[in-house]
Amino acid sequence: MWTITRYSHSCVRIESAGSVLVIDPGVWSEPEAIAGADAVLLTHEHVDHINQQLLAALEGPVFIPDHSNISDDTYSRVRLGATFTAGGFTVEAVGGEHARVTPGQTSCANLGFIIDSVIYHPGDSLHVPVRPVTDPAFEVLFAPMQASWLKTIEVIDLINKIAARRTIGVHDGQMNERGRNVITNWLEHQTAVSFSWLTPGSVVTVDERADLPIA
Repeated sequence: MWTITRYSHSCVRIESAGSVLVIDPGVWSEPEAIAGADAVLLTHEHVDHINQQLLAALEGPVFIPDHSNISDDTYSRVRLGATFTAGGFTVEAVGGEHARVTPGQTSCANLGFIIDSVIYHPGDSLHVPVRPVTDPAFEVLFAPMQASWLKTIEVIDLINKIAARRTIGVHDGQMNERGRNVITNWLEHQTAVSFSWLTPGSVVTVDERADLPIA
């Protein structure tokens, strides 16, 4: 079973069997997100996904994309396609590149992370992982709700293609309440799966048996 705490913007905390894994604790995320973390995954180098000052006090390993421009030699670099262990969790690195904002833009490295084969955080990308047909569907997808590189029709398409049992909206740090309500309404009614926006600090549990509901 996995316990997921959703923090501000794109940061999530995943706990299972006494281990704690945190993804993308950025400058807009709460410091308590990394308290007691066994490992941290950073999808890419932008400050809304990495707070290096906060991470300086972390004792566990921090994993970053191999070709990122993050300047800290203590971080562990991860290659696209790698499968590795982070804080007791099995992680697969997919995708490879940040979504582009403008035509011809040189993009930075971005890795999406698949956690224990059931949870997927794409970072700032719209990457749909290619998985064997024998693999079970993702239990949880963290889907970006707003970004300068994103259109609503694109995230609707991403959610429908991934077809996770539950999709939780993230990457909403630049949205006001009015805009968030509008986008949430679109994603709730224009996708074929369960979508929800959760207040930062909200906790959900995912049972490893797919026939059981998510709390």
